Amino acid sequence: MLAVKDINVFYGAIHALKGVSLDVKEGEIVTMIGANGAGKSTILKTLSGLLKPQSGSIEFLDKPIHGKVAQDIVKRGLVHCPEGRRVFANMSVEENLELGAFLRKDKKGIADDMASVYKRFPRMLERSKQLAGTLSGGEQQMLAMGRALMARPKLLLLDEPSMGLAPLLVREIFNIIQEINQTGTTVLLVEQNANMALSIAHRAYVIETGKIVLTGAAEELASSEEIKKAYLGG
Repeated sequence: MLAVKDINVFYGAIHALKGVSLDVKEGEIVTMIGANGAGKSTILKTLSGLLKPQSGSIEFLDKPIHGKVAQDIVKRGLVHCPEGRRVFANMSVEENLELGAFLRKDKKGIADDMASVYKRFPRMLERSKQLAGTLSGGEQQMLAMGRALMARPKLLLLDEPSMGLAPLLVREIFNIIQEINQTGTTVLLVEQNANMALSIAHRAYVIETGKIVLTGAAEELASSEEIKKAYLGG
């Protein structure tokens, strides 16, 4: 579904991604783990067209997308739910969700998807007329995920969905990620909570200073002594 080959990304003179290659197969949850500043979010921004690779290639559904603008990438079905939620604080929950479908023209499909989002996130229905900026952190995360789903992603990029949330809400968010995957959406997940990420993922990549240093089945990496010491508090 997604094939990334030897991409290099720079922030000015800083070489942020150094020959990164990875792939995601349809139906998977793939996670990327690593320390803050390792380059995980940079990878997602590059995939979604917010950053341009200096070299290398990115193919999505067998077509190149490197160099495409973000809205064209969204149209193809690759949708980014960014770190920090990035909801539109002065707009209502309902308006935020509508913006997720701004590239779509199918009014009935949009209405059906809005109903589906409200079913998956009942608190969003309760707060549909409330300003997004007045929601709790957990509610804003649900809204950000719901907004991304309104674009009908084939591949959903999730960046730090558990950041700043209480443990009970973290479990709820991860259960929802699994549900989204089980209903047909492939997921590429960046997450600081490596234990939780590895517990739901099929495969994982470990990122260090802009490079992929390890990859494998999530279960195998979760049991690795090296990974336990570095990322799982073991």
